[in-house]
Amino acid sequence: MSPAEVNAILDRAAVPEHSVSFMAAVSGGEPLAIGGFLFFAAEDWLIAVGYPLDGGGGEGDFEEALAAALASTRARDCWAIAPRLPPRLAERRVEADRYYVLDADTPLPPRLERLAERAAARLAVEESQAFGPGHRRLWAEFLGRVDLPPRVRELYARTPAVLGRVPGLSLLSARDPEGRIAACLLIDRAPRRFTSYLLGAHAREPYTPHATDLLFREMIRGARREGKAFLHLGLGVNEGIRRFKTKWGARPGPAYEMAAWREGGGWRGELGDLALGLARLPREPVSRQEFLASLPRQRRFAMLWEVERGGRRSFIGGTAHFFGFSFERSFRRLFEEVETVLFEGPLDPASLERVARCGRAPEPDGPRLAALLDEGETARLERVVCGPRGRWARFFGLEHPDPPDVRGLLAVTRPWYAFFSLWTAFVARKGWKESVDLEAWRIAREMGKAVVALERIEEQLATLEGIPLARIVNFLRGCRRWGRMMRRYERHYLRGEVERLFGTSIEFPTRTELVIHRRDARFLERMRPYLEQGGAAVLVGSAHLIGLRGLLAEAGFRVRKVR
Repeated sequence: MSPAEVNAILDRAAVPEHSVSFMAAVSGGEPLAIGGFLFFAAEDWLIAVGYPLDGGGGEGDFEEALAAALASTRARDCWAIAPRLPPRLAERRVEADRYYVLDADTPLPPRLERLAERAAARLAVEESQAFGPGHRRLWAEFLGRVDLPPRVRELYARTPAVLGRVPGLSLLSARDPEGRIAACLLIDRAPRRFTSYLLGAHAREPYTPHATDLLFREMIRGARREGKAFLHLGLGVNEGIRRFKTKWGARPGPAYEMAAWREGGGWRGELGDLALGLARLPREPVSRQEFLASLPRQRRFAMLWEVERGGRRSFIGGTAHFFGFSFERSFRRLFEEVETVLFEGPLDPASLERVARCGRAPEPDGPRLAALLDEGETARLERVVCGPRGRWARFFGLEHPDPPDVRGLLAVTRPWYAFFSLWTAFVARKGWKESVDLEAWRIAREMGKAVVALERIEEQLATLEGIPLARIVNFLRGCRRWGRMMRRYERHYLRGEVERLFGTSIEFPTRTELVIHRRDARFLERMRPYLEQGGAAVLVGSAHLIGLRGLLAEAGFRVRKVR
């Protein structure tokens, strides 16, 4: 579709799904305009947007356009949304709702104005197309405590990939005086007549009252400045969400019905709505659009072994806290074969935040890395972690948008917390923005598996406190070799070559007798009942696989590499 055609659709857009670039980005499909209606298609699937672009058209017109779209594609898996579905799709309806819209000139309720002003006294509002570490932390914390359907979680997950590549898409954020993001909205300004509110999140810790109200007010003000006629606030979804939208003066807009079916086959009744359809679309590149290059790169999960005894089969795999690839397809296939998934420890946001709070609150007389590194070593660490800085780095787009406070971490946090924070910032700048264990944890929960932690938080904190200080200092002093270590690790991890992952000249601080070998015995004891029963998948740090495979064999289990 040419830019002129895209602009023509945006001029006539009536619903958020008419935002061509955004829909193409999240679905991976090519947009098609047929008979005054918009479609997205790729390979064997089709999404039909049954809201006419010219303001007219009825069920018959949409059904005719849909038939033409099906004839011109090889679609088998199909989804359609419309204000009223054609008769042949009525029995395939899986959801009915209503959009809510807010006229841009609607006076803001005085009470909400006061609440927004109160929040504005504590928060600074910013708008950007960058998804930084603060947004990533907020997304993780929000998704960890809010029960959302997999389809909605997928839309949150794809936000970092599409931001900055989809015209009109931006994040409206509220930051507290410490720079932490209290709330955030994802909005789409591309349609000519309206602004769409797509997603939102607010932080519980630290919690700032009415941060979301402040952002809603700023979103409304921005729409007015741009001359928009109204704001599209999305579907009602449930009573709580409807109340939040109507308290601003939003009114019910166009009706919404959604159908899911398989052409030439049975209806896929388990699918919920359009976003769920998007979540189920293949992750392989299905078009030549530039944004696809930014989606998480998929690889086969090769760090996996089968564990069997007495005909009862389970699996054990090695994870990485940070990595540059996603293994979602492999994990979904793996978890279909098991009922229980075991991890080293709890990975919910509350537990992770507890660890972070401990790391940020050292003992008054505890050691500080700042006292163990000289000025030259600290300056070198800053350059490696933060990357190029200054005017020319900014000019060429090389400057880190949200660099960590290296000296602050060294001076006021526990050594293990500083080490993990600096290493995380470095690998994220180099493209390692995925987390293998967190991804597996999220997918296991989404698939309804029983999730078990092999250790308690107290045990994990004790392990962190036991990391030798000398190893941490040596690792930070060797920061110039981090890049080579990353490349070597990535190569062997993707091949499943666990024996070749370790033994570099600069060892990771956690690969010690206390952190690895002593915990292996604890892990074996606690995972053993699940392995004896069968139907379990154990995911631990890759370093543990070297010892655990031998311990499992000694315990009578047959351990075999999954090819």
